[in-house]
Amino acid sequence: MATKEFTLDDLKRILLAGAGAEEGVDLDGDILDVQFEALGYESLALLETGSLIEREYGISLDEDALADADTPRALIAVVNAHLTVPA
Repeated sequence: MATKEFTLDDLKRILLAGAGAEEGVDLDGDILDVQFEALGYESLALLETGSLIEREYGISLDEDALADADTPRALIAVVNAHLTVPA
């Protein structure tokens, strides 16, 4: 069972590595409940983010769960649920 928790800092790092940041968007602010679209991340950027998370953490994310996670808080919860499931 994985023990590392996926955090907002992990998500921000991966978002920036995979898709960059839209001008004028402050990822250092209170973004946990802001929709990804409002942060400048559309479905293609989130698919890339999901792929990077899968590779780095050695998990497989369900595409529907990934698509339904429309805020950083929701995506972090999806990833952490996979990290706590025994392999």
